[in-house]
Amino acid sequence: MNNSFSDSYKAAGVDVTAGYKAVELMKSHVARTSIPGVLSGIGGFGGLFAPDLSGMQQPVLVSGTDGVGTKLKIAFLMDKHDTVGIDCVAMCVNDIICSGARPLFFLDYVAVGKNVPERVASIVSGVAEGCVQAGCALIGGETAEMPGFYPADEYDLAGFAVGMVDRSKIIDGTKIQPGDVLIGVQSSGVHSNGFSLVRKVFNVGPQSLSMHIDELGGTLGETLLTPTKIYVKPLLALIEQCDVHAVSHITGGGFYENIPRMLGENQRAVIEKNAVPVKPIFKVIQSWGDIPEHDMFNTFNMGVGLCIALPKDEADKALEVLAANGEQACILGEVRTGETGVELC
Repeated sequence: MNNSFSDSYKAAGVDVTAGYKAVELMKSHVARTSIPGVLSGIGGFGGLFAPDLSGMQQPVLVSGTDGVGTKLKIAFLMDKHDTVGIDCVAMCVNDIICSGARPLFFLDYVAVGKNVPERVASIVSGVAEGCVQAGCALIGGETAEMPGFYPADEYDLAGFAVGMVDRSKIIDGTKIQPGDVLIGVQSSGVHSNGFSLVRKVFNVGPQSLSMHIDELGGTLGETLLTPTKIYVKPLLALIEQCDVHAVSHITGGGFYENIPRMLGENQRAVIEKNAVPVKPIFKVIQSWGDIPEHDMFNTFNMGVGLCIALPKDEADKALEVLAANGEQACILGEVRTGETGVELC
């Protein structure tokens, strides 16, 4: 019999029994993510994972951590919590895959104003779905009830991922060179960046989120809450079949901040603006907010979630591999000699 309860703590706003119920409700979601190597279930003090090192000469661990940011405000207003976990996983695993690392496991952190077990389980269901899409295991996490710190109907969500790559196969941009083609892999929408500006532009509230906008083919809320695309499996397939020189995950800071991170000294990314597959949501944001083009490309992904550099003679094959793995991609431009940065022309 579990005698762990505290009426005094509950009177202070923390219900430990609600935490136990949340764990029970999330167990089925966590079970979906189990892969070879998982040695423990949730509930322990640490998640255990035994990686398969066969074929590895010098295994290197690659880690990444991130949160969902103020996109969560949209989830609160819509009372829809089963997709933001996908965003959380995506923001982490899409970063570590840029190094060529295969994600192994993930841990989440959910901080709530009030522990509503069903809501926490819904959040974790999204995390589990993200892990399934990424091919990694959810091996642990933490739910913290923090009354007085967060409003009762709000929460924060963050995560941490670990992947592995053989040292000789690390993608670190050292192979990139002038003449390389830049390929853009399409995003699913705004992903999970720039939402402070998005919320300002639309004066986000229940009324604005329920608006049907013809250009979007649905409501504003549905479009904004579209989960971040997870690129792990398509990119791993591309790495197996093509000589990928560098990869950039287009997150906060857009093109101007993220693409230079994969370039070498005196290398410049020259991108044809007309080649960028700008999604309708970005056109609506720019129009409604009267936002300069530079600020749009310096804040949002503009329809490109990943930018990949590889030899020009492999461009067609790369597009074929990505298409075969369900991704829409296009040639954005090329790498040239010049001051490090991005040139949109």
